[in-house]
Amino acid sequence: MTATDHDTAEVIASMGEDFRGGSPLMRPVEIVASLLLVALVGLLFGGVVSRYAFAYPVIWIEEAASISFLWLAMLGSAIALDRNEHLRLTIVLKKLAPVWRERFEAAALVAVAAFLIALLPSAVEYAMEEWYITSAALHIPNTWRVSAIPFGFLLMTLLVLQYLLRTHRMADIAFGLFVVGGFAAGMWLATPMLIAMGSASLLIFLLLLVPVCLLGGVPIAFCFGLGTLAYLLFGSHVPVYVMMGRMDEGMSSIILLSVPIFVLLGCVLDATGMGKAIVDFLGSLIGHVKAGMSYVLLGSLFIVSGISGSKVSDMATVAPALFPEMKRRGNKPPEMIALLATGAAMADTVPPSIVLIVLGSVAGVSIAGLFTSGFVVAAVLLAILIGLARWKARNEITGSFRRAPFALVGRLLVIAAPALVLPFLIRSSVASGIATATEVSTIAVLYAMAIGMVLYGGISWKKLCNMLLETAALTGAILMILGTALAMAWVITQAGVAQSVAQMMQSMPGGWMGFMLITIVIFLILGCVLEGLPAIVLMAPLMFPIARSLGINDIHYAMVVVVAMNIGLMAPPIGVGFYLACKIGDVPPDEAFRAIWPYIFALIGGLLLIAAVPAISIGFL
Repeated sequence: MTATDHDTAEVIASMGEDFRGGSPLMRPVEIVASLLLVALVGLLFGGVVSRYAFAYPVIWIEEAASISFLWLAMLGSAIALDRNEHLRLTIVLKKLAPVWRERFEAAALVAVAAFLIALLPSAVEYAMEEWYITSAALHIPNTWRVSAIPFGFLLMTLLVLQYLLRTHRMADIAFGLFVVGGFAAGMWLATPMLIAMGSASLLIFLLLLVPVCLLGGVPIAFCFGLGTLAYLLFGSHVPVYVMMGRMDEGMSSIILLSVPIFVLLGCVLDATGMGKAIVDFLGSLIGHVKAGMSYVLLGSLFIVSGISGSKVSDMATVAPALFPEMKRRGNKPPEMIALLATGAAMADTVPPSIVLIVLGSVAGVSIAGLFTSGFVVAAVLLAILIGLARWKARNEITGSFRRAPFALVGRLLVIAAPALVLPFLIRSSVASGIATATEVSTIAVLYAMAIGMVLYGGISWKKLCNMLLETAALTGAILMILGTALAMAWVITQAGVAQSVAQMMQSMPGGWMGFMLITIVIFLILGCVLEGLPAIVLMAPLMFPIARSLGINDIHYAMVVVVAMNIGLMAPPIGVGFYLACKIGDVPPDEAFRAIWPYIFALIGGLLLIAAVPAISIGFL
């Protein structure tokens, strides 16, 4: 999440009253998290230099980076909780009377605290047991790494309780305790019956408890965690301790090391103005033709996404630079929002997409293959959106707008060239196998900072500190979702639900195409409700094995999943991304509601084409 994303976080996280605590205890934690992020970048860059410049790989660097990464994830999750940057839904809460809204806010906080307190003993036990496992290179107990989990749980517990006591009345807290305690007591009494039900009891927790928590305003990561924890406590004989191993696995994958670096890269893009330089160049090149500014908007999103890897960063970079000129030329604000939102959805498969990196980690799919395929898929969707924009501008009068002088185009190209190099550097390096996504992310962020400071105005110390904090918070929020969602996915698999669903889907008519249509519907809906990462992490372990059994290529299936999810994210009235675009473009959602649907349908048409023609996704691998 970038600096601008912090302004839009309330749209995602609360759209109303938030959890923000502003605890003074967090200042030292913020400093440590920022230093950990700097250390992580330094370690990864040192590994790249030692491997490629001196042909001498330093083995202990990966272990040190893994330790820093998990601590960054847990401290960042606490910072995200304090700054209200954990994703949650409050569509239902907004419709309640203020009195009841406060009560359910308190209940949500009590539920979060109950989850953290219930897991804390197991987290401590897990850290102590890891003392007997010694790292291969550093020769230190693994406890030094995994102790970040109980420390993070304890810190988040203190934050939640402090905020709850400071901002809510005792009557509201009592209501929250009654709701959470009453549920726990009821499940405890029903434990024999739930265990006798076997795996069927899992449906009670996943289809009842998780949605209720989600609608009640509990952050999504904790919704997944509460559903998994409740099943382990009341519906099975499996000890809660195993949940720690699954969460550790979900938050510690080496592939995910590139996530905070690419998030930081998005911050650098915003802070230095590199994105604006690209927008200005494209505007001078094609802004004078019919639908030219629409082309510039879509083209900018396509290119800028290859630098930032973040939809919100893309929209926040492009909209302020283009919207004033588009309004001056007579473009209607609702149409501009429609292009902005659907263009961001289109561009989310352009490398370095954080969603693709996470999906590759969870589903075991080649990141290089996903990057190559994502570029082609995004190009197909870009062509479809451009075609629709051109048709809608068929009556546009462009005579008053002249082509920019070649001298101006050349000057803007010189200014934008260092920024334009970056996305092609990222894509080509990963796709050709020259470097991993983690290595490329480190090189890219240092390149962007150096070029940005020399050519684009630099970054102040205050801005740099804010960027580090934003990166730590978003990294923590993402990885907490990954940890709890992977634990839930493990429970689903162990309970045999995955096998049952696989058999049911394999027996449905339509073969692999029928399964593709089911996938599209599922992820369109989940994209609306859960946002991208939670939907992917929760469903990928379930859906990908089924796709493989039907002979569907992993990368082809991944492209369908990601595109469907992104379309759902931007589809009103539920899709959160649509409201983000409206907020960034300062257009009321009611005005943009009707304008976006032709573009949504165009993207769905492109999605069906991608699903039906595997060559689009895998033809260039």
